[in-house]
Amino acid sequence: MASDGKKPADASSGSSSSAGAGEQQSTKDVQRLLDTLSPQQLSELIALNPALAQEVAQATGTADPTPDQAAEMLKKMRLEDIMSGFAASGKNVKDMASYKFWGTQPVPRFDEDQTVPDGPLRIQKVEDISKEPADLVSGFEWVTMDLTNEEEIKEVYELLNGHYVEDDDSTFRFNYSPSILRWAMMAPGWAKKYHVGVRATQSRKLVAFISAIPVHLRVREQVITCSEVNFLCVHKKLRGKRLAPVLIKEVTRISNLEGVWQGLYTAGIVLPRPVSTCQYYHRPLNWQKLYDVGFSYLPHGSKPQYQVRKYAVPETTSTKGWRVMQAGDVDAVVDLQKRYSAKRYDIAPVLSADEVAHWLVPKVETSGEQVVWTYVVEDADKKITDFISFYCVESSVIKNSRHNVLRVAYLFYYATETGLQESEDQGALKTRLNSLVSDALIMAKKEKFDVFNALTLMDNVLFLEQQKFARGDGQLHYYLFNYRTRAIASGMDAKGQLDEKNLSGVGLVLP
Repeated sequence: MASDGKKPADASSGSSSSAGAGEQQSTKDVQRLLDTLSPQQLSELIALNPALAQEVAQATGTADPTPDQAAEMLKKMRLEDIMSGFAASGKNVKDMASYKFWGTQPVPRFDEDQTVPDGPLRIQKVEDISKEPADLVSGFEWVTMDLTNEEEIKEVYELLNGHYVEDDDSTFRFNYSPSILRWAMMAPGWAKKYHVGVRATQSRKLVAFISAIPVHLRVREQVITCSEVNFLCVHKKLRGKRLAPVLIKEVTRISNLEGVWQGLYTAGIVLPRPVSTCQYYHRPLNWQKLYDVGFSYLPHGSKPQYQVRKYAVPETTSTKGWRVMQAGDVDAVVDLQKRYSAKRYDIAPVLSADEVAHWLVPKVETSGEQVVWTYVVEDADKKITDFISFYCVESSVIKNSRHNVLRVAYLFYYATETGLQESEDQGALKTRLNSLVSDALIMAKKEKFDVFNALTLMDNVLFLEQQKFARGDGQLHYYLFNYRTRAIASGMDAKGQLDEKNLSGVGLVLP
């Protein structure tokens, strides 16, 4: 099944000889790294990437290869096979996979002892940070993009829609509308200076972009302020210019000048070093369309009408008290989300009322477009006992005569009082979540979504199989910049299977 994996940074190398030499050097760096890792660390590296684990298992003929077998296989594999969480990422993010670059950054190493206490890796002072950006290569210049300006947000939209991550067969590409971009990049606390672009000096064309928003993040017992970095994109023709590391350094510099020293980001490839790695799952809502565009396949011995029937959803919701979230529900949702998150997750955002209003309250734009859908459940006393949400990111369908867009729903935040009982009953929680997600699928179908995506984070493993989600090709790796913490459960066990026993400690979704 194809995957709308989110979100590899978009910065692939070109085909020049210098790019090839750089790749050879990166490969040597990786091989040297592998030589320094212990058998336990090699096994851990494989465990971080379920797709890699499957490939090693197939090559060795066993689902549980010995450390020596794993090491031998890793050393025979190409750099992009080792580094990529899924095929599209390896193609689109070779700049990001440069160990030479990441070796200079305050990020945990693969061979690092995980018993070291949580905390920053590098302590700095604002007065030590440069007040000016680094020089760019000749012919390019820094710009700050104004997303309140229709022309400038259109430029960002066109850059992302032409050059942001696509699948390995160049069949699908994210299609972020201006409304979605504003929602994602103009959350409470946003500042224009974090919308960093690079223009070609002569043509004035926008050729690269990166953004960040401030977030308060709880990592186990500590709450840190960090920059959530997103939408790193480099024009395809410039991916040999090594712009991606320069963009990362610039958004880091801007954050540091504000006294923000930690960062949060996700990618579809394994970099040093993921705090958690989650698997994508997809739930077809319009199976016939997904089959027509090559997203879904027809199982052997089946027929299209059987698949359409299999993935049909009821016409009406079944949860008593179900309704659309309103602005007046914000305080109740803040309280429920805070309590649910604190009890169940090791890493999660600390959301204010303004942030909940921004991220979760449904709004219809003047254009008729809607970005997020949130539903609450009221009991007989009008108390909100549950909420669930999803957001929309369309994907362009490339080179298909029948369809040009897939409407893709992504599961967002949810919480339920059922998961907060003093005597925890996982069976009751599983039943409740299946009911909530079933109704969310019904609403997504009514809103004409074609597929519903979810990761193995939060408590999702309790409903993915029962609600007929199918495993995708992509993983999403979560990273902290300049902050060390031991690995957090991803919802997948060591063999890459859903882990209902341990669930996931990740309570964080990045649009």
